[in-house]
Amino acid sequence: MCSEDQMAEMGEGKLAMGVSRRRFGALGMTVGIGGAFAACAPMANGQDSRGLVENKVTFPAPGGTMDAVFIHPGEGKHAAVILWPDIAGVRDSFLMMGRRLAAENYAVLVVNPYYRDVPAPQFADFEAFRNDNGFQKVGPWRAKMDANGVQETARAVVAWLDQQDAVDTSAGIGNQGYCMSGPYTIWTAAAVPERVKAAASFHGGGLVQEGEPTSPHNMFDESQAQFLIAIAKNDDAQAPTAKDELRRAAMTAGRPAEIEVYQGDHGWTVPDSPVYAEAEAERAWARLLALYDTAL
Repeated sequence: MCSEDQMAEMGEGKLAMGVSRRRFGALGMTVGIGGAFAACAPMANGQDSRGLVENKVTFPAPGGTMDAVFIHPGEGKHAAVILWPDIAGVRDSFLMMGRRLAAENYAVLVVNPYYRDVPAPQFADFEAFRNDNGFQKVGPWRAKMDANGVQETARAVVAWLDQQDAVDTSAGIGNQGYCMSGPYTIWTAAAVPERVKAAASFHGGGLVQEGEPTSPHNMFDESQAQFLIAIAKNDDAQAPTAKDELRRAAMTAGRPAEIEVYQGDHGWTVPDSPVYAEAEAERAWARLLALYDTAL
């Protein structure tokens, strides 16, 4: 999981690939994400130039009211995806990811993991998290999203998604998580196995918690999902046996799992992270799409 030591090693907040914070902030609400930043102007009918519809939504969830952003194609029904943000919460980077995924014909719900305490956004971007006592602020919020808290929330999220006209309930649901929310993806798959058919963790922390029955690696057998676990190279250096334990656990449970160490440091897939590594992030994104294409 993203630690304060790792945070210090990330540098002074200069975004990788040469995008300044000012330019990123200006682009954040209206761009696609990929090798190049492409503007996406709103249209008069409420859809953007790719035909996507985006709305802030709220609904009851255990311990509070979930606030989220629902992004989906303007027509038809589509497999749903739950997008769990990293430790800094919902912000432009994750809305951009949501739009990009929706443009691939998915109905994407970007959820606020801290909904029990505060609505999103909690921080403008990752740099604001680093400079505004982020770890100290989110600590008590994050504590409520243990295995039980995530699973309770996941059931409410899935129930809400299955009531939406844009969601194809005959297709499976995918979910993806980053940093602290990597474990959420496995817990979610175990919470609603009849609906959640894909889980993708990117530089997820705490996937192997020895001696803990609810450790994500102990819960593969409670799911019916396929898995993508993309590990940061510095996380692997700190816990070199974790990938092998994850592979053994998935094999024992009979769950398909692609588990790989990527040549990026913790946070490499998130565009506003100082360690964002575009080439490896794009490779991970391609594997995500392949997972969803196969599993949903």
